[in-house]
Amino acid sequence: MNPDRRAWSLAAGVATAAAGAGAGWALWRGRGTDEGADTGMVEGLWSSGFDTPDGGRLALASLRGHPLVLNFWATWCPPCIREMPTLDRFQRDFAGRGWLVVGLAADKLEPVREFLARAPVSYPIGLAGFAGIDLSRRLGNVGGGLPFSLILGRDGRLVQRHIGEVSYDGLVGWANASR
Repeated sequence: MNPDRRAWSLAAGVATAAAGAGAGWALWRGRGTDEGADTGMVEGLWSSGFDTPDGGRLALASLRGHPLVLNFWATWCPPCIREMPTLDRFQRDFAGRGWLVVGLAADKLEPVREFLARAPVSYPIGLAGFAGIDLSRRLGNVGGGLPFSLILGRDGRLVQRHIGEVSYDGLVGWANASR
């Protein structure tokens, strides 16, 4: 391995370890439903709108009244990419029960478009840009790590939040618990 590649691999490993440590700290510190989250921010979230990769607009207010998985992700985040098929499966399996999944990309338009052209999903994607990380922090993502998911109930209130990759069983458990 050449020295430049070795340095890049080492830097990527350190960044991954730091992200994992931050995610672990955030999970430990931010357990429960809305500890660490600005509850006014959760309410204000419903008035938010985001551009979509296809040039449209995603208004979260139009989704209110449905239980919702709101997932912050990025194309450069390997765990985000790994969990997308799980989120897609959950969307398909639980749509009949009123559940919706929305992905908010903390990324630029072109990488998101290119990624979705290769790996489309059945749920809507909004473009939060890099400001999406700050938004996720205000919603309780203390460490600012990705992926980060919120479970919002039919009443619009925060039911659960999760830093790191979600599992299908975890999503199903949250869906069943929030009936």
